Amino acid sequence: MFFRSLIRIFAGDMGKIIIAGIGPGSKEDITPAVLEAVQKADAIVGYKYYFQFIEPYVRSGCECIDTGMKKERERAEQAFLLAEQGKTVVVISSGDAGLYGMAPLIYEMKQVRQADIEIVSLPGISAFQKAASLLGAPTGHDMCIISLSDLMTPWEIIERRIKAAAIGDFVTAVYNPKSHGRYWQLYSLQELFLKYRSADTPIGYVRQAGREEQKIKVMTLGEFDPEDVDMFTVIIIGNSQSYISEGRIITPRGYYREGADEDVKPGQQIMMNSFRTILSEMQHPDVPKWRLWPLLHAIHTTVDFSMEQILWMDERATEILYEKVKDGSLKHIVTDVTMAASGIRKGALERLGVQTHCYINDPRSKQMADEKGITRSQACMQLAAEEYPDALYVVGNAPTALFEICDLVHKGKMKPAGIIAAPVGFVHVCESKHAVKTLKHIPKMIVEGRKGGSNLAATLCNAILTFDDAEQLKPGRDL
Repeated sequence: MFFRSLIRIFAGDMGKIIIAGIGPGSKEDITPAVLEAVQKADAIVGYKYYFQFIEPYVRSGCECIDTGMKKERERAEQAFLLAEQGKTVVVISSGDAGLYGMAPLIYEMKQVRQADIEIVSLPGISAFQKAASLLGAPTGHDMCIISLSDLMTPWEIIERRIKAAAIGDFVTAVYNPKSHGRYWQLYSLQELFLKYRSADTPIGYVRQAGREEQKIKVMTLGEFDPEDVDMFTVIIIGNSQSYISEGRIITPRGYYREGADEDVKPGQQIMMNSFRTILSEMQHPDVPKWRLWPLLHAIHTTVDFSMEQILWMDERATEILYEKVKDGSLKHIVTDVTMAASGIRKGALERLGVQTHCYINDPRSKQMADEKGITRSQACMQLAAEEYPDALYVVGNAPTALFEICDLVHKGKMKPAGIIAAPVGFVHVCESKHAVKTLKHIPKMIVEGRKGGSNLAATLCNAILTFDDAEQLKPGRDL
C-alpha cells in the first residue's frame, strides 16, 4: 500500500479527501464551503440516508458511493481508494463531521495506511447547535456533550461522565439517547442527574432537527419521560441557573448576571460554589438528599472528608426533623453551650419561628450542679427537660450532657424531637455517643468517634433548618 502511494505521488495523481459536515438535515443549514465541495467532488462517500440532503447539489458524473449504518470503516477505506486514484473525494457526515462523525476515523486511517493524501475537514452545524437554537438559548454557559451509545465506549465510562456533568453543573447535550436495542441508559441518566440537580431543572429535546418531521418539547427534568425520544433525538439539559420562559430554555451567560440573582448575596454564592466543589471531591456523592445535605454542611465546616464515614444518621433523620419544623411541632432547640447556639443561623430561626435555649449561664444550673454534685451540663439538661422536653437537643461539647439526655429519656422526663450528638474530646466521648444511639425511637445525627465540636453541631442543625434548599443545592440562604 505504501509503495503504491509513492508511485502515485511521483506520477502527480494523488487526490484529496474532504470531510464535510452537512448539518442536521435541512439545506439552509449546509454551509457554503460544504456546498462548494459537494459541487466540485469527483466522488462522494457516505451513509445512504444522508444523500437525500445533498442530491440537488451533486454534479453530473460524480461517483456516489453509499453504504448502510455501522459501515464507517468501509466508507473510510473506500474514500482512500478513490483518493489514491487521484480523485477529490468528499466524505459526508451529518451535523459536524468532527463530532461523533467521520473525521477522527479518516485521520486515524491516514496514519495506518501511511497515505500521503491531503485531508481537509469542513465544519458543519451540529445537531446540538440546531437543537439549541430551536429550544431557545440553553447553551449560554459551560456545556458538555455525552453520547449514550455504548457500542464503542463501556457504560462504566459513560456513567462516570454523566456524574461529572451533573455534579459540575454543566449544560449537557445528549446524543444517541435510545435505540431499539438500547433503552435503559436514558433512564439511568435521568436518575443520576436527579441525584445532583433539582427536579425543576429545564430540559428540552428536538427530534429530527431541521427536517419535516421536526418535533420540539420543553419540560423539567422531573417531568421528562425517556419513552418520548428515539435515536433521532437530541436532548439538552440546563444547569442550575437555566430557566423556562415562554416555552423556551434560557441559560444566562454567567452565574453572576446582574439583577437575575439579586437574592443571592456574595457570601451565599461562595458557599454554593464550595458545596459544588465538595460534591465533586466526595467519595460517595450518590447518597440520598437527607444524608447528602448534612454531609455537605459538615465537610464545609470542618474541611474534613472523613465525615463521609463518621457522620451517622437515622434513616431520613434530616427530612423527618425538617418536617417537624415545617408543621410547627418543633419550635425549640436546646444546646449544651452558647457557642453551639450562636452558630445556628438567626435568619433561619426567625424565618421558621424557632427559638434556641442554652442554660449554661443560667444561675439555676450552677446552683443545681453544686447541690447535686453533677456537672453544669447535666444540670442544664435537667432544667431543659422541665421546660422544653420535646425540643431538638444539640450537643457539641459535653459528653455528660448526652449521658444525662439518655437518662432523662429512660426515666420518661424527656422526649426530644431529635438529637444532634457531636461532643468532642477524649474522655467518655465515644461512650456517650454509643449511649445515644440506643434511643431507637428518636431521629439522631451522631458524629462518631472523638471528633465533633460546637461548630459542627450547629452546622448540622442548620442543615435541618434549610433542608428545603437541598434539592437545588443552594445553601446559605440565611447568611
